[in-house]
Order: sequence, then structure tokens, then C-alpha cells
Amino acid sequence: MKKESVPVGRPAHLRHTNALTILKLLREAGTCSRADLVRASGLSAPTVTNVVADLIAANLVKPLGEGESSGGRPPDMISFKAESGCLLAVQITSLFLSFLLTDLSGTKLETAELSLKSRKTTPEAICHLIGVEAHRLLRKNKVAREQLRTLVVAVPAIANVDEGIVVSISTLENWRSVPLRSLLNKLFHCRVIVENDTNLSALGERFGGAAQFEDTFVIINIAANVSAGIVLGGRIHHGAQWSAGEIAYLRLPHVSRKLPTLHEFGELESVLTTSAIVKSWQEASPAESSRTARTSARSDAATILSLAQTGDPRARKIIQYRAAIVSDIIVNLSLILNPGLILLGGEVGSHTLLLSLVRRQLEHSEFAIPRIAAATLGDDAVLWGAIAAALEGIPSVLLPEPRT
Repeated sequence: MKKESVPVGRPAHLRHTNALTILKLLREAGTCSRADLVRASGLSAPTVTNVVADLIAANLVKPLGEGESSGGRPPDMISFKAESGCLLAVQITSLFLSFLLTDLSGTKLETAELSLKSRKTTPEAICHLIGVEAHRLLRKNKVAREQLRTLVVAVPAIANVDEGIVVSISTLENWRSVPLRSLLNKLFHCRVIVENDTNLSALGERFGGAAQFEDTFVIINIAANVSAGIVLGGRIHHGAQWSAGEIAYLRLPHVSRKLPTLHEFGELESVLTTSAIVKSWQEASPAESSRTARTSARSDAATILSLAQTGDPRARKIIQYRAAIVSDIIVNLSLILNPGLILLGGEVGSHTLLLSLVRRQLEHSEFAIPRIAAATLGDDAVLWGAIAAALEGIPSVLLPEPRT
């Protein structure tokens, strides 16, 4: 355990701060003794005893009885009661809703996916679907509704996190300036966070993927869309207008033709995405485009990448062109942000061929180029990032600041 500094302040504030300190130590340690908490916190033994009693009364800590003795009186062991509540992550896409339910330590309890095919996708309809599925998951896991402490919703759009507003989702019905948090607060009596999905994928990779222990890094996701999540000093960088990371609107030579427009797709999405790769393939070899290429952009992009990897000259030319653009993006981001790591994610971004071509193009650069690696969590990154965001704020949810 890392020793915590002892705070000074008003009695009520001091008690609250002490409780947060002890709760943090217990969440990190899992199981420990009161003596461990005294040593790690720097608080007196009577203070720790009182705080632990309050946390037990609040159903946040549980006594485990006596532990093993090292020669004296057996220590009284206690642990954080992770099962006393739960966290829910929801990812909204144009095709489905994904759900991840965990306990208060981030241990997975249940996952689910709900197709949006043939369903209404207005904000109200999506919120209704989230409410119905969330309550089904809670019932299945025998968790009361009031035990849901935080709901984090990932959206494929710019999101004003402070106000819980989604700026625009062009692939769903009537999603412009949607007060999503307010709509969900009518269904859920817990903390609700609305966040951009790529930002959350960055948190997910930091929580349990390729960016663990990294405080400053960028993830670039390239699949059906193009976007980036920026982490500076261990926190998501949103920008003044919440649009940091919207790299699909970057202006690059020979690509950009007009100024960015908020409610339209960025021009890089016409070049880098799975559908753009398929279009280039069909234009390069119209007579030989496979039946798959005419019916499924997703599987086609994977096929074209595989062909390029095995040496097909037309496919390789298509991917080399994309690698050059991605390399330009990395140089620009590196010069501005100077991150220690840039992750490439998504079906296109994390492919081994694209990754190797990008590394090869940048290997002789002498300035500001970070380590470049593939994201490792894949489609799970967004939901785990949402859980990481929930866990970061859970102490203040479990122990609200006392009113003065």
C-alpha cells in the first residue's frame, strides 16, 4: 500500500476525507487489516477504527474475521464490499447496443448485445431499449435497481460530458443536440455519464490493454469511421468544444477539398475507412471484384488487407496509400501533443500490415515520433473504458461530500 498524506480541515470535511482515503486503500488492496490501514494512511488507530465502522454501517466494507498471526494477536481482516453495488456500461452504435455489467471493483457480471435492426432509433426509443435491457440484466444478476451506482453511455459522436449532450449522430434518427443524460435520468436514479466512444476506447486500453501505465498517449481508430482518443496526464483531453480527436476532419494535402462541416462525415472517412478501401478496390479491378466485395464492406476490407499481405500488387498499393496518410496523421499529432505512445485500433488500424507499413515509413524520422503499437482490446475497449470511467468517479458516488 502507498502511504497517504493526512489532510487538515473542518471536522465534517475531515471525516469525509478520511473515509475516502480508507475506502481508496481498501479498493486497491482488496483485503487487509486495520493495522495495514493505519500504516498506509498515516491516520491514528482510533480514527481508522471509527472510519471502518462507518463504512461497515454504509454497507461498503465487510469484516472477514481474524487473519493469520505472525506471532502476536491475530489481525482483524476487512475488505471492500464490491458486491454491494454495480456499474453498467452501454455502447450505442448504428447497428446495436452493447452492455457490460460489473461489480464495484470492475469484475464482469454479465454482457449483452441488442440488435437495432428493424427498430426505431430515435433518442427516446434508444433510451427505452437501454432501460428495458438494463433492468433485465439487473434482475438476472439479482441486483436491486438502487444498487446501480453509475451508468456510462458511449456514443459515436461529439459529446458535451459536462451537460450530457450528444451533438449529432448522423446514422440514427433525430440525433442532434440530444440531452441524453437528462433522458436517461428519467429512467435511472444513479450517476449517468455520456462520453464519446473513441475516448472511452482509449481509457479501456489504459485500464486493461496496450496502454497500461501510460499517462500520455493517443489511440487512432480506423474501421467504419476514423477518430482518435487523446489521453494527457492520465485524463481524456476533450478540448474547449469537446471535439478534440475528431481527426476525420483533418485537412491533409491531396485529400481535403473544403472546410469541415459538423453534421457531415469528415473527408478522411472517404479515404481511410473500410468502405473507402472497398471502393478503391472495386475501382482498381471492377471486373474482378468478388461477390463478397459487392455485398459486405466489412468482410471486403479484411479480404483486401489479407490480399495485400500476401503480395497482391493492387491491394498492396491501396493499403500503402492509406499507410502514408496514417503516417502523416501520426507526425502531425506527435508534433502537437508529443505523446509517448500512439495506438492503432479498429479493423483497418490494428491490422498487422498497415501497422508494419506505418512503422516503416516513420522509422527514419528524427523528431517527435512515439512508440507505435496495435490496440489489443478490439471491440471490448469501449465498454471497458466506460467501466474505467465509472470506477474513477465511484468514491464520490459511494461517499458524497457532506453538505455544510
